[in-house]
Amino acid sequence: MAWDEEAEKLQRDLSSFDFKVVEADKASAKDLESVFSLFEMNYRQANHAYLEKSLATLRYLALAEHEGTAVGFALGECRVMDLPRLPAEVVNLAGISCIAPQFRRRGLFAELARRSLAAAEVPPHSRRLTCGRMAHPVGVRPFVRHPTVVPKPGVRPTPWQQEVGQAIADAFGSHAFDPETFVCIGSGEPIGYPNIEFQVEPIEWEVFRQVNRDRGDALLAMVWMPDAPPGW
Repeated sequence: MAWDEEAEKLQRDLSSFDFKVVEADKASAKDLESVFSLFEMNYRQANHAYLEKSLATLRYLALAEHEGTAVGFALGECRVMDLPRLPAEVVNLAGISCIAPQFRRRGLFAELARRSLAAAEVPPHSRRLTCGRMAHPVGVRPFVRHPTVVPKPGVRPTPWQQEVGQAIADAFGSHAFDPETFVCIGSGEPIGYPNIEFQVEPIEWEVFRQVNRDRGDALLAMVWMPDAPPGW
């Protein structure tokens, strides 16, 4: 999946961190306090209702600690889903991830995402669909150049891709979904605005330009690994 490739590129030493994965609905009060603190650390106008809904929707919460202090988390889940024209597919649903500023660019994002998605036992499979909702354009970076990615800049999703996109948006609990642009339409309140400056490439802006962050929109992106099903 995309995060495996990213982790291989980073080749960072994570030995100073302690990791754990818990079911989100069984997370302790301490763990939840850490999660909301990291969320507020990463976003201005951090929307607690959005994070609460994510915790209720995605099964696993991966946490990283450094010297006893929580420094990162990721939400995610791997499910077997019946998708349009594709019964019993293995699907990665990657959720929000936040890293304490002093520990960014050390490979924690990729490792936490990997752990949250690997927590569930799934049957043997020849391919899987990895999906994520992006609240800012740099989030599409692990997806945008993959040959199977949807959406692609300047390419209208096919009817089949739109049907699968709708099914995935429903699995994420999205308020509404535009199958033409793959924008998950927000509830009217922003998710939050990142407390970090990003250098965004034109290709990343191109697929993200219909997203209205003031409304709480996010962009749904999907890639198949290692390849797409015939006719995709």
